[in-house]
Amino acid sequence: MLVVRMTLSLLFAAFFVGCSDFMPEYEPPTVFPPTEARSALESLPPPPRQRIDVTVYQFDDLTGQLKPSDNFQNPSTAVSQGGGPVLIKSLREAGKGKWFRVVERTKLNNLLQERRILQEMRQIYMQETQVNPDVLPAMLSAELIIEGGVVGYDSNVMTGGRGAALLGLSAREEYRKDTMTVNLRSVSVKTGEILTSVVVQKSLFSSSTAGSIFRYISSDAVLEVEAGLTENEPGFVALTSAIQKAVIALVLEMRRKKQWSF
Repeated sequence: MLVVRMTLSLLFAAFFVGCSDFMPEYEPPTVFPPTEARSALESLPPPPRQRIDVTVYQFDDLTGQLKPSDNFQNPSTAVSQGGGPVLIKSLREAGKGKWFRVVERTKLNNLLQERRILQEMRQIYMQETQVNPDVLPAMLSAELIIEGGVVGYDSNVMTGGRGAALLGLSAREEYRKDTMTVNLRSVSVKTGEILTSVVVQKSLFSSSTAGSIFRYISSDAVLEVEAGLTENEPGFVALTSAIQKAVIALVLEMRRKKQWSF
């Protein structure tokens, strides 16, 4: 009996020492890595004329989808709510910044407030009765409004796995596929006409691998060991890739319709 207990102690000690190497290490903050779609976005040929002035008012999550959970209700949304800033960044990166000049509209009240403060301070301290165009020039106006949103998020589109067990040893693998759908459209400021509308779909994959050992060491002692690893594709990375691909599709579609050219 003493030998069995010593054996169990050694096995558990070896298992938990191994866990210290199994757990991921601390990772410092890093710059967001470029996606494959970003390389294609920056590789767009430049337009024949000057950059096009565009603006983004909002890019909403229209799905209302919550994060899937098997054990409890999760109030977190399945889709990141930061699509607007991602769209603005993607527009600025199109053709390495040669395609679009993005005009601020999402926080327009802050911009107008700051311009009003500048104008009032110059009136008080410099006795200016009119706006000095050299200090406070006219704001840019946009030719196009780029808008849209995440219009679909489908969970468990495809699920599957495999596993085996023999003599107390078992192993299994499982995977799940979700899909995210993004819509992007361009609207003419002069006429209000929707010039182009594109839809892009992005898949998100999750996988898990696990194994276990269940053995009787003696008539009154059982050895049970489990280990596993789960990987989920980051939703924000998937959203970024989908928006970047949608910007590429928007540029190509407007070229196909001869609304602009390369």
